[in-house]
Amino acid sequence: MNKFETLKQEILTCQACRDILAYKPRPVFQGQQNSKIMQISQAPSRKVMETGLPFNDPSGEKLRNNWYQITSQEFYDSNNFYITSIGRCFPGKAKTGDNPPPIQCAQRFLSRELELVQPEIYILIGAHAAKYFYPQESLEDLIFHDHIYRGKPLFVLPHPSPLNRKWLKDHPEFEKERIVYIRKIIHKCLKQPE
Repeated sequence: MNKFETLKQEILTCQACRDILAYKPRPVFQGQQNSKIMQISQAPSRKVMETGLPFNDPSGEKLRNNWYQITSQEFYDSNNFYITSIGRCFPGKAKTGDNPPPIQCAQRFLSRELELVQPEIYILIGAHAAKYFYPQESLEDLIFHDHIYRGKPLFVLPHPSPLNRKWLKDHPEFEKERIVYIRKIIHKCLKQPE
């Protein structure tokens, strides 16, 4: 078994957080070493953890249909997207939204994934993912500027959660301009005609 397959098995069978989660851990994983886009988000929702399918929830519908404007088939094609996150299991509910993802999950797996997966572009989704990579920078600055990570383009998106309506309303230029620009790059990466 090669390093990547070993890592994949470690992720899928991980039970390290069983004592701190309210639910039995069921890590969510999708991708392969040569996926075109490496998408790194915060943590799966309860529905995603129950189904095992990343972004299989209202956040995912907005991400695929409105922001990326691609089909579910394109999104779930592991040739296209390597879908990972800071936490691999649903972290439980907070007063508003979900709890932050447990950082030990990222410490255990993410650096190894970043070493092994060689995408054409990186996409970070949500404040927790952005902060993990860029702890000193504001979310707005990260979202509205292009970045280079490991020699490849990196883009930061706000979380597409319905709970993020206020941020999107306060920053209308994201949906009017910024995501349009990022979407063109995603489509080009996926070799889709505009």
